[in-house]
Amino acid sequence: MLDKVKDTAAEAVADIPDGATIAVGGFGLVGVPGVLIRAVLDQGATDLETVSNNCGTDGFGLGLLLEKGRIRRTISSYVGDNKEFARQYLTGELEVELTPQGTLAERMRAGGAGIPAFFTPAGVGTQVAEGGLPRRFVGDGGIAIASPVKETREFDGITYVMELGIVADFALVHAWKGDRHGNLVYRRTARNFNPPAATSGRITIAQVEHLVEPGELDPDQIHTPGIHVQRVVHVGKVPVGIEKRTVRT
Repeated sequence: MLDKVKDTAAEAVADIPDGATIAVGGFGLVGVPGVLIRAVLDQGATDLETVSNNCGTDGFGLGLLLEKGRIRRTISSYVGDNKEFARQYLTGELEVELTPQGTLAERMRAGGAGIPAFFTPAGVGTQVAEGGLPRRFVGDGGIAIASPVKETREFDGITYVMELGIVADFALVHAWKGDRHGNLVYRRTARNFNPPAATSGRITIAQVEHLVEPGELDPDQIHTPGIHVQRVVHVGKVPVGIEKRTVRT
């Protein structure tokens, strides 16, 4: 009953429905659950809401779903150099909730911990708290949906803004090692947003490079306990690309 390993990524994501909210780990090209994302692409789910630091890059990660028009809305902290993301946002095809990076991580962590909301100083005095940030444009450049005014409160003379925790229907994460019980170990900077994403999903699916047997992982080295993970897919070693290649002339 505790063996959570699925034979294929396709089997692991088969029940993700249209309109689902999906929290996704990764930062740029690192720690991205690319095998699972491609399986979602092949599976056909659409009208998705994604929660991720960035909505993939051109031709990789969530960028693949974006290019096919399968993402309706995204909560992200970084747009980066994804030209298709910018085009869809500015033409009103994509709704975007921009969130400070640390706030996004904490919103996912809080959701996973059963905390509905929390107060943070990040964004106080800006449109993050005061509202008016464009979430969806219309074709002529007007604003169809703007961010709302958020509650603020003072603690010990300092003003904080209230942010809501995020609970996703599914979470997709990438781990270096994992066992059949779903215990996960991330490798160095590939950890990034994967731990909070893993805890925020009602159903968390992990792709792992190295699958080991229960008991082989040192309990003190486990980053995400298996209680947060429902499905595991062994994908083998995953190459990491270079987002910006710079060479001497």
